[in-house]
Amino acid sequence: MTIVVSQPSPEVVQVLLDRPASRNAIDLEMVRELGQVISNNEARVIILGSTSDEALSAGVDLKLSNSDRAEVSRKLYGLYEAMRRTEAIVVVALSGHAIGGGAQLLLASDFRIASPDATIRFRGPGHGLAVGAWGLPGLIGRGRAIDLTLTMRPIAAVEARAIGLIERIDDEPLRYAASFAQEITRLSPSAVAAIKRIVGIPDPIEALRAERDHNDGWEGAIPGDSEDGSDLAR
Repeated sequence: MTIVVSQPSPEVVQVLLDRPASRNAIDLEMVRELGQVISNNEARVIILGSTSDEALSAGVDLKLSNSDRAEVSRKLYGLYEAMRRTEAIVVVALSGHAIGGGAQLLLASDFRIASPDATIRFRGPGHGLAVGAWGLPGLIGRGRAIDLTLTMRPIAAVEARAIGLIERIDDEPLRYAASFAQEITRLSPSAVAAIKRIVGIPDPIEALRAERDHNDGWEGAIPGDSEDGSDLAR
């Protein structure tokens, strides 16, 4: 096994990459195991992290043969799509480095927490690849996406937070992720799934209509609200 899977609560699954000797370099087995977890469970939140603070992942394993590296790259894009398509909220807890395919795991997730010393790097053109161009513009804008993908420079956590590449910086990303996951499980499952789907719609008019359609059956009731409506003012 290249991952460690646990279930800290009934609706939360935690997945830790576990190849510390290679900084969690991604091989075919890891892609397959990650894909199985993403696609074959009913968790409402999936936390993705590492058993080591050194790295989330250094990207595709460079020790593989050329053909295996190419196969890993192809299968990773299927994994990213599965992460986006699942109704579960995917939360990444990043400590250390996330490079190449590891950085793209951040893009495919829904919420990103990083340690203060974390760094992110989209290496691609140096290997003849486009890496991150599909997901970065929606997070940080087109110009910044061009910068990070073409220069391939490392992005420190503070800058990543400032430009919108990550949402939080915390000394203990996995602890924060676990707390955040519990908050999500207290929310309406249908509303959470709808929000994940709607924020992924690029056309604002289409997104507006999708949100309207989801909310169309609402009768105005708010769980736990008071008769005088005071909860609405808080």
